[in-house]
Amino acid sequence: MQHTLRSKTTFKGVGLHSGKPVKLTVHPAPAEYGVWFKRTDVRQGDPFIPANWQYAIHTPLCTRLENEDGVAVSTVEHLMAALAGCGLTNVVVELDGPEVPILDGSSLDFVRSFLTTGVVEQNAPLRAIEVLKTVEVTAGDAWARLSPGDGLRMQFEIDFVEDAIGKQSKTLSLANGAFVHHLCDSRTFCRNADVENMRAQGLALGGTFENAIVFDGGQVLSPGGLRHQDEPVRHKMLDAMGDLALAGAPILGLYEGYKAGHTLTNRLLQAVLSDPSNYQMVECTTTQAQNLPGAGVSSSDLIEFNT
Repeated sequence: MQHTLRSKTTFKGVGLHSGKPVKLTVHPAPAEYGVWFKRTDVRQGDPFIPANWQYAIHTPLCTRLENEDGVAVSTVEHLMAALAGCGLTNVVVELDGPEVPILDGSSLDFVRSFLTTGVVEQNAPLRAIEVLKTVEVTAGDAWARLSPGDGLRMQFEIDFVEDAIGKQSKTLSLANGAFVHHLCDSRTFCRNADVENMRAQGLALGGTFENAIVFDGGQVLSPGGLRHQDEPVRHKMLDAMGDLALAGAPILGLYEGYKAGHTLTNRLLQAVLSDPSNYQMVECTTTQAQNLPGAGVSSSDLIEFNT
């Protein structure tokens, strides 16, 4: 079945790239509504932006959505991952600025608030996108691929020159709260050598050692170090989860990525969903629904994050 929040929940913070303060409130929405963003600060043009791959703008460092009137919202991936990971299918996201707050650089604060507020079932069937054949997109030596599968599974590999990151890979079934348990607290990261260049381009203006992991060769500069030894690849999986959520429905299939980022994942969705022979929409059976992220997740799953 489809799900929404029991009541609204609000977040305050700054945008990672804009550095601007922002207030964001996630409201319950009726069945069949989907996920929509609303810019409450916009006075001209349509303030509503659908959380859909067709409105994604290709940017290397975040996912940006823009409607026909040029109204946009950036860095939606961590929030979208949290919504998908908690099984939320119908919400309105209101914000008073151009970028979703970065919070601690992961999806944890979103997940904690959603599950504490409560996820409620709605009287409407859950539909999913069943991948029927393998589709792959590439960019240099990087690639991303979707293949048929019974539930959402993910396999990801990264390769960085920094000794503190290096080569990392992880494979995970995202059924039964795996996103909450294994991915949601993994933070965004960057190389210290890239910070000055990003800021010269007007990016990462809101970045700090508290909302991003900063690596410098073999060192982790952020206080407290890593939450997981393989936190970078886990965060890449978190990002991919959020970008895949822009499909507009849960995906039944295997996602594989090698050095993949936001642009490649969005290009992959475009390649799959622009050809009807690649997929079919299905009304989820009980078994299929149980194999999707968010199935059966509750606030008790947050116990491990309370310290």
